[in-house]
Amino acid sequence: MKIAVLGLGYMGSTHVSAWKQLPGVTLAAVMSSDERKLAGDLTAIEGNLGNSGEMLDFSAVRKHRTVEAALADTEIDAVDICLPTDLHSEVAIAALRAGKHVLVEKPIALDGAQARAVVREGRKSGRILMAGQVLRFIPAYQALKQKLETAGPLRSAFFRRRCSAPAWSRWLADPARSGGGVFDLLIHDVDYCISVWGMPQSVRATGFEDLAAGVDILHAELTYPGLGPVVITGGWHHPKSYPFSMEFTVVAEKATFEWPFGAPELREYRADGSAHPQTLPAGDAFAAELAYFAECVREGRQPVLCPPEQSAQAVALMRFMLESRSRKGEMIFV
Repeated sequence: MKIAVLGLGYMGSTHVSAWKQLPGVTLAAVMSSDERKLAGDLTAIEGNLGNSGEMLDFSAVRKHRTVEAALADTEIDAVDICLPTDLHSEVAIAALRAGKHVLVEKPIALDGAQARAVVREGRKSGRILMAGQVLRFIPAYQALKQKLETAGPLRSAFFRRRCSAPAWSRWLADPARSGGGVFDLLIHDVDYCISVWGMPQSVRATGFEDLAAGVDILHAELTYPGLGPVVITGGWHHPKSYPFSMEFTVVAEKATFEWPFGAPELREYRADGSAHPQTLPAGDAFAAELAYFAECVREGRQPVLCPPEQSAQAVALMRFMLESRSRKGEMIFV
């Protein structure tokens, strides 16, 4: 499979590095409007995980300066869209119409209507469409989902994700382009909850937003009939210095499961009082995500582990959560 990466910001550079690890995939082209990045100099790139960019050898890679040029490249089988969020739906639809398979970074669109339009185009095109919801490929979250299949009814779930406001990226601070800090960040946990429990019956959320000060916080409760409360919380905590972290605590009938960011094991505390930590496999979740997409393309099958329909639902649910926050915690039925 020959892949083109569109956009060489933080996620684009992360994906480029991951693609280079994968057998059976050729990084055939990159697209950027930045000549320095097209030359392979990604050293100025920063991200919320603390890793910085690097120098890459693009001597054997075709270089495109516009989306149109990249989509017109007949040697490309698939595109990996790592552009700002406001371009995701437009470029994904254009790429599908150009006959390309499409991996589009999360979120798949800025609102539910745009997201559903992308999904419809994916079905119509017959190509493989997948959103880059990398949480589904992180070992701790994969292990939790597997454990919950036999752990009995859910009693309570708590997911938290937070970081500093991204001082390295102007477009992320513009809600017209990114959807805002909460939208960009917590959609990971929203998508994960949909993957485990489906869409909730209702949602209510409170919080605070002051993007100029680098603060964008949301505390949301998702209601599932017959199950305990599912809480998603986090956001941006002032600029620059606040470290990235994520975690979960999930209580089911038979056990409590916990994982703090960076822990090498999923912690399981059973109802009989015993503890059973499960060592998690090491590996690059981004590489696992991209390898799965490439496998789907090679085998001509849709991505059941990360279906675009659920990625579209995550966008819609995030919008409901933000609407509830704006209404001071009013319950919104999904």
